[in-house]
Amino acid sequence: MRCVTGLGGVFFKAKNPEKLYEWYEKHLGIKQDVPGQGVSFLWKRGWRSGGVRLLVDFSARHKYFQPSTKPFMLNFCVEGLDGLREKLRGEGVWIDPNREDYDYRRFAWIVDPEGNRIELWKPPRRS
Repeated sequence: MRCVTGLGGVFFKAKNPEKLYEWYEKHLGIKQDVPGQGVSFLWKRGWRSGGVRLLVDFSARHKYFQPSTKPFMLNFCVEGLDGLREKLRGEGVWIDPNREDYDYRRFAWIVDPEGNRIELWKPPRRS
């Protein structure tokens, strides 16, 4: 059973997020969509376009990645978020008790054996 359907984003901490955004824009042409909200990319798979992926950096002091002490976090798009959480819980995977549910998306978090925080994202259904 395939649960992960794609990469939703790569999130990393920065000592000076604004300066880092300026560097990425100047040197690589990567410009924030909305200040402080990261950069969206439209990936292509073959000749078909894929979903939007985000590259966002957090202040080095930000606590969003806890309990991980790592400077990055992966976000995976998943199917069946509730079922996946229960499956992982049964397999002994650490599941963050917090969850976020919105009309437009749902989030849950786990930690891998190396201590990396992983965000599981159930994107909205396409209309």
